[in-house]
This record gives sequence, structure tokens and C-alpha cells, in this order.
Amino acid sequence: MEGVVLGFATIAAVIAVGALVAHLGVVDLAAQGVLARVSFFVATPALLVTTVSKADIHEVLSRSLVATAVGVAVPATIYLVAARRWRRSAGERVIGALSSSYVNAGNLGLPIAAYVLGDAALVAPTLLLQLLVLQPLALAVLDADGVGRRPRVGELLTGVFTNPLTLGTLVGLTLSLTGWQLPEVVAAPIGLIGAMAVPGVLIAYGISLRLGPGFGGDVPTGELTLTSVLKLVVQPVVAWAVAHYAFGIDGHALLAVVVCSSLPTAQNVFVHATRYDRATTLARDTILVTTIGAVPAVALAVLLLG
Repeated sequence: MEGVVLGFATIAAVIAVGALVAHLGVVDLAAQGVLARVSFFVATPALLVTTVSKADIHEVLSRSLVATAVGVAVPATIYLVAARRWRRSAGERVIGALSSSYVNAGNLGLPIAAYVLGDAALVAPTLLLQLLVLQPLALAVLDADGVGRRPRVGELLTGVFTNPLTLGTLVGLTLSLTGWQLPEVVAAPIGLIGAMAVPGVLIAYGISLRLGPGFGGDVPTGELTLTSVLKLVVQPVVAWAVAHYAFGIDGHALLAVVVCSSLPTAQNVFVHATRYDRATTLARDTILVTTIGAVPAVALAVLLLG
């Protein structure tokens, strides 16, 4: 439980710093957009190179991966179907689907996996599934949606391989699979730049909480409730059911699947929403609700399965 508290407390503290500097007038709302863009185009790709290059790709090819994937697919699909009632654009539906299923596997999942589960590698299936599959596809749709019409297949495929986050992931994947190591003169600055990704995103999020639209903004209450329930309840329950009943996973491995699926919506979703100006308030508020709600959710998972 110490790891759960430490992970969430660290994130809350950095977000609070962003809200504080906004409240004191040190920065304005424009600074949130600048930080988000720097994180999207520079810092996060660098972080992905270092993170993915050190990951054990073999950890992804497991039964846990399938359970995790189904846990992602079910809430995302439910949202995409339900979003028709709110007449969301393709890009907005992507952000809503990500808000319902894209977990904070990086800056929160890694420390919680290390402290709560005893092995940071246990978050690898979730982390790499998102980086290698979910995120590239979502960003491709967002890129194509920016042209103001239904995205074409060619545009989707092009977007997968031209987005900076996808490129960072692919470079890291190449390094991991080949065992190559970047020269220190290259790796050192990449690591330094990547280190600003997480705090940059969290500070930008804090600025938005203080200076952006009030909680809920123009987002229908039912939509925010749906994304939050899908993320906090449906995703971990589906992952647990598939892992336990379909694959016979139990014990510590089952706990790992459920804990990783119980993590809150990732701040990356807010960065994507800001970058493409799609459903920003929905992403921001879902992150807030699920970050608060994930504390008892993870604690309950540990209590019941630990």
C-alpha cells in the first residue's frame, strides 16, 4: 500500500505545483498549451525511446497481454457506441475512448508495479500494448480527423508512422529487439530531454485545472460519468474475468493484471486532447475523477487478490 500512496501523492504534488504557479500569475493558460506541445513533440518521444528500449518485449507475448487487451477493448467499444448520442466527431470519440481505457502505465504504473507488485516488469504488457498498438492507431485517427473529413485508410497508415510519439516508440522497439545501445553522447541528452516529459505534462494539467473551464465545463454529466465508470469499474472487472476464467490466471499474476487495469486515465490523453483540440475538458476531468477513484480501486484489488 505504501507504493500506491507514494505514486499518487507524487503525481498530486506536481499537479499542485502547476495549479499554484497558475494561481500566482507566474504563467497563463497559454503556457499549458506550450508545455503540452513540447511534451508531445519533444520530451515524450525521447522518453519513449529510453523506456521501450529497456523493456523486455517477451513480457508482452503472454496470456496477461490478451486479458489486458480485452480489458481495453470492451470499455473503449462501449464508449464509441454510446458517444453517438452526444454527436461527437471522430477525434472527440477517440479521446473519449482513450479516456475510458488508456491507463497511466508510465509515471504511475511503473512505480506502483515496483512497490505494490514487487516487479516493475509486470506493467510491461499494458505499457507496450498502449505504446505499440492503441496510441499509434488513435493518433492516426486524430491526425486524419484534423483535415475535417472521414479519415482514409492511407491517411491512417501514414499517421501511424509519422507521429512523433509513434516514431519514438519504434526507435525504442528497434533498440530493444536488436540489443543495440545508443552512444552515450546521444543517449545522455535523449534521457535528459525525456526526463521533462512527465513533470511537464503534470504541470500543464495543473495549469488547466486552475485556469481552464470549471469542472465539467460543457461536457454532459452522463458522458463524464460513463468514461469514469468504464475506466474504474468495467476495465478492471473485464480484465479480471478474462484472465481468471478464460486463461486460468490466478495468484500474483492475476493481481498484476487487475492492478494495472485499475490505474487511472493517463495524462497523455490530456496531451493528445490539447494537441488536437478535441474533447479537452472530457479528458481533463476524467483524469481527475479516475486518479482520485483509482486509490480505493487499487487498494481493493490488493485487498481481494493480494
